[in-house]
Amino acid sequence: MTRLIDNPVKRKLRAGERTVGAWLQLCSPIAAEIMGDAGFDWLLIDMEHGHGDYQTLLAQLQAMQAGGATPLVRVQWNDAAVIKRVLDLGAHGVMIPWIAGRAPCEAAVRACRYPPDGIRGVAGSHRAAGFGRFGADYWRRANDEVLVIVQIETVEAVREIDAMLAVPGVDVAFVGPADLSAALGHLGDAGHPDVVAAIAAVERAARKAGVALGTISRSWEEARALWERGYQMVTVASDATLLTQHAGALARRFREELGGR
Repeated sequence: MTRLIDNPVKRKLRAGERTVGAWLQLCSPIAAEIMGDAGFDWLLIDMEHGHGDYQTLLAQLQAMQAGGATPLVRVQWNDAAVIKRVLDLGAHGVMIPWIAGRAPCEAAVRACRYPPDGIRGVAGSHRAAGFGRFGADYWRRANDEVLVIVQIETVEAVREIDAMLAVPGVDVAFVGPADLSAALGHLGDAGHPDVVAAIAAVERAARKAGVALGTISRSWEEARALWERGYQMVTVASDATLLTQHAGALARRFREELGGR
C-alpha cells in the first residue's frame, strides 16, 4: 500500500548529514527489493542510461515499498512531462541530467513543484497521491518533500554554477565526473587537472550556497574521502556493478586457486 510522501533524506541533507545510496540499473523489481532492504538511505533508479520504461519503474517502486530506502529516479532529460510522470508514480525525488545554466535549472525546479511555485500538473488519482486516498494532503506536502537533484556535467553548468545554485528549490548539486570530463575535452580522464579544477569550483559554489553536494564513487575508500570533503550524497554501488564484480571475482578465484579452465 502506498504511503503519504515523507522524505527523511531531504531532512538529513538540510541538517548537514551524510547519506549513502546506490543505483538501480538492472530494471529488476527483485533487485530493487533486495537493495531496498539492505540499509541504504536512498536508491536511485536510472532511467537515463537504464533500459526500463514506466511500467518497469512502477514495479521497482512497488518492490521498494517495504524497505527503508527513499526512492529516487534519474529521469531521461529535463522534461516537465517526464518529471511529472515519474513523481506521480511515487518517486520522492528526481535527478535531472545535463542542467546547463540557470534558466534550465529554474525550469527543472518548476517541473517538480505544484502551483504557485511550479507547473506540475495536479491530479488526485495517481499512485503518489494514494490513488485518491491522500488528495490534498499529498499536494500540500509534495513541494516540501520532493528532492530536486541537478546534475553538473557541462561546461555551461560550471560557468553558471553560482547562478544555478542560487535558484530556490535546488537541494543537491550532483557532480557527474564522466560527462563533465568529456565536456571538457578529456573523455575518460576524470583526474585531468581541468576536470579537477572544475569540480573544485562546483564544490566551492555549493558550500557558499548551502546546497548539498553529491557524486559517485568507485570504492569505499573513494566514498569515504568524498564524505570527508563535505559531500553528503554519495553512491557506493549499483545493482549491476555488484553482480558483475562479485560474479567475476568468484570465477577468477576459482581459476586462480584450483586451476579451473
